[in-house]
Amino acid sequence: MSELILVVNAGSSSLKFHMYAVVEDDRLAFQYGGQVSGIGGAMPAFKVDDEHGRPMERQSLEAGQARDLHSAQAMVADWLLARLDREPIAVGHRIVHGGPRYDRSVALTPEVLDYLDSLSPLAPLHQQNNLAPVRVIFERWPEIFQVACLDTAFHQGQAPQVRHFALPERFYRQGVRRYGFHGLSYHYISEHLRSHWPELARGRVLVAHLGSGASACALKEGRSVETTMGFTALDGLPMGTRPGRLDAGVVLWMMEQGMDHDAIQSLLYTESGLKGLSGISADMRVLQDSDDPRARLAVEYFCYRAAESLAGLCVSLQGLDTLVFTAGIGEHSAPVRARIAQHLAWLGVEVDEARNQAGEAVISTDASPVRVMVIPTNEERIIAEQSLALVRSAPVQ
Repeated sequence: MSELILVVNAGSSSLKFHMYAVVEDDRLAFQYGGQVSGIGGAMPAFKVDDEHGRPMERQSLEAGQARDLHSAQAMVADWLLARLDREPIAVGHRIVHGGPRYDRSVALTPEVLDYLDSLSPLAPLHQQNNLAPVRVIFERWPEIFQVACLDTAFHQGQAPQVRHFALPERFYRQGVRRYGFHGLSYHYISEHLRSHWPELARGRVLVAHLGSGASACALKEGRSVETTMGFTALDGLPMGTRPGRLDAGVVLWMMEQGMDHDAIQSLLYTESGLKGLSGISADMRVLQDSDDPRARLAVEYFCYRAAESLAGLCVSLQGLDTLVFTAGIGEHSAPVRARIAQHLAWLGVEVDEARNQAGEAVISTDASPVRVMVIPTNEERIIAEQSLALVRSAPVQ
């Protein structure tokens, strides 16, 4: 009977889970995955698909059934308990912020949980939600081995000039530094290239993780050498509701106008980005379908700033061999990919229109000096792999 690894990815309005079986030679076989979406909204939903993408469960929920993350967790737990004949050997969690302490995944203990909880102000939209399922499992199944898989860990080896801000050194010693995020996604892309295109993996690679949260990363020999996000997940590229790079003087001005910490935090995390610029929506699909000039401005702003940041990352690589698009917008929006490529044409980025529209794995022209690719990310598989590695190396109790 196969051992099982459960992966949990808890966000602000959704709870995702994947189940993997450990098969021969400790390979992982995806079994099924699901999510509760629309948590706290008027029309939450619960769905589960098997390894072939076929529906196993489809439920439209009453608002009270997923009124908050806790009730969504209870629903997922009940669904799993009704189907499992054995406990998973490990539960892996995506945790956004690992701070300066961790450069790899770590087994969760009460002490580790307390440390990760202390980092919540650096990721107010994510950290508490990421940690909520950990607490529930500790309470209900304290013997299960749990793992924190950290989005910041992949970037920990970057050079000092990349990690520092131009602030007095005492702030760096207190943890004020550039961490970078989306590391699990970048780790997956790095491993995927190494497995399928090893000659590309050895070269100079830019990865654009474009979704409701967006960032970009420069990979050299498969390792992160520079990324656009910094101390928090506010920095870098514009996002669905976050502004990306912003003159710090704007925040000082807001304070002078009488805005307090909570008002500024809410503005920067939930009211800005595509949503704030367009005044219409944070959803790129809605904006692309709109004729409103504000929507067109938001889309063009997103593409221009993404291209500007990608070009800047080339300094760390001293050139560019491969550009990879991933995550929701990167994987599914051909117009966004085309527009960003147009801004980068001077770098040798040439996209084939037909390949781009079809969403092929390679969308560059045959003559393009830069290979342009679309690779679906899979953070959950990286979490499962890291969780299995840690449970295998854990001391026998």
